Amino acid sequence: MDLWTVVAFGSALFAGLTAILAKCGVRHTDSDVATAVRTLVVLVFSWVMVAVEGTDVPATLASISGRSYVFLALSGLATGASWICYFKALATGDVSKVVPIDKSSTVLSVLLAIVLFGETGHLAVKLGSTVAILVGTLMMVERRGGRGARGGAGLHGSAGSRAWLAYAVASAVFAALTSILAKVGVEGMDSNLAMALRTCVVLVMAWAAVAVKGKLAQVRRINSRELAFLVLSGLATGASWLCYYYAIQMGQVSIVVQIDKLSILVSVAFSWLVFGERLSRAAAAGLVLIVCGTLFMTIWT
Repeated sequence: MDLWTVVAFGSALFAGLTAILAKCGVRHTDSDVATAVRTLVVLVFSWVMVAVEGTDVPATLASISGRSYVFLALSGLATGASWICYFKALATGDVSKVVPIDKSSTVLSVLLAIVLFGETGHLAVKLGSTVAILVGTLMMVERRGGRGARGGAGLHGSAGSRAWLAYAVASAVFAALTSILAKVGVEGMDSNLAMALRTCVVLVMAWAAVAVKGKLAQVRRINSRELAFLVLSGLATGASWLCYYYAIQMGQVSIVVQIDKLSILVSVAFSWLVFGERLSRAAAAGLVLIVCGTLFMTIWT
């Protein structure tokens, strides 16, 4: 197994922890404020990693092409939009439903990687696995009220109860764009520095959203316990990104994004232990399909 494959599994582990920690941090905290605080933690983490690595930042920045800067900025904007939508979805929906939809971004990422980067090796396996993942995702999003801690709304709930679904879908679309744009932006760059630069864009976007919506005063009122969870979530995100950037830089996007989405196992397990969100038989079968599709693609391609 290649090193970038192992690192991609590390990204999945930390990403899974991120979702649970983030959920704990938005129980009473506004989702936009939570996104902004968490992004600040990720920014500090990313620049610390750049410093630890000993990168000559001025010289490296001068050598980066304008094209890379543009794509990193676009990737950062897509990430910011994805995070804002993701936190909105987590604030009103069950983790065990929101995460599968967010992870379905892998389907679009694989298709875009095939078209844009020519990653057509073992095409039948990739497409077959992608279909299995998509079907599994649909099975996990129950069509009737689930047995979650809040009896989460299904797809046919009221307009208010379906708000989390719209945000989760938007999060998945922006996340898919993030992977593709980041692949172009990090070509020939140090992955840690790329993460740090991209996070700067996300930070500006996140805090701008808070300021425009008049929520700056709420930052000082964040519950200390939830603030701790947001900080931990930010650290987990930073670790996940560190692994993810290295993996997509050294490996195939269409495979890395699949492995990264195995974070759903971590998220679902903790959502059951922490929030009591139990899966129905159909949802459990869907989870098995997602995992099998991901592993099949990883092993056979």
